[in-house]
Amino acid sequence: MNSPTPTTTIPSTSLTAQLRQIGLRAMPAQLDDFLAHAIMARWSPHQILEQLAQAEIAERSRRSLERRLRLSGIKKFKPMADFDWAWPTKIERDIVERALTLDFLPESRNFVMVGRNGLGKTMIAQNICHAAVLAGYSVLFRPAAALLEELHRQSPEGRRAKLRTYANVGLLCVDEVGYLSFDDKAADLLYEVINRRYERKPVILTTNRSFKEWNEVFPNATSIATLLDRLLHHADVTVIEGESYRVRESELETAARRRKK
Repeated sequence: MNSPTPTTTIPSTSLTAQLRQIGLRAMPAQLDDFLAHAIMARWSPHQILEQLAQAEIAERSRRSLERRLRLSGIKKFKPMADFDWAWPTKIERDIVERALTLDFLPESRNFVMVGRNGLGKTMIAQNICHAAVLAGYSVLFRPAAALLEELHRQSPEGRRAKLRTYANVGLLCVDEVGYLSFDDKAADLLYEVINRRYERKPVILTTNRSFKEWNEVFPNATSIATLLDRLLHHADVTVIEGESYRVRESELETAARRRKK
């Protein structure tokens, strides 16, 4: 007589752990409440599955948004509701507001803002980038100095990987070109980034220097003309003029402190 085949006892796990094991994220955290509501509402099996699916879709969308915001590098910024349109002596409000609708993204057009420090170029760029994240785009917001330094210090293999990242992200913002001077190699790296995105993916770029002054930003660089050609070929370019708003804010804060004394 054959002896019975021994069975392997599999440790039991909680339903919550099982749900996590199959990749569910929303339901394990609210399982008891969900089941109680399903019983009270007398949901059919079909309704239970439908509500479970909707909860998971919402949770995954929330997590995706949080992850894309974290990776974007946008950081803290003021909303456009706080922007003082009356402060600049010149600003093409219609062009800026159109960019905030993200209409340039599907066409892979670039959006370039030129103007002196403290006029809100970075604030506007951050708001556009944030709107793009909310719309489902992958976004990278990088000060020019940080982007070029990151590329410069990489090994050849690492640089190629970074260039692929900058080339393929849904929207790339290169902020503050011209605030610092760079060597000719930096111009070549920026050209690589712009060229790889040319007619494929949109770029937002802010600069405090006119394009004819870029030879001072990248002294002895031979790629400036070609870089600007690629950047501006399909681009909406707007110039903002006026005095620094940050200086005005500082003066107002100083005056307020003096009144309190």
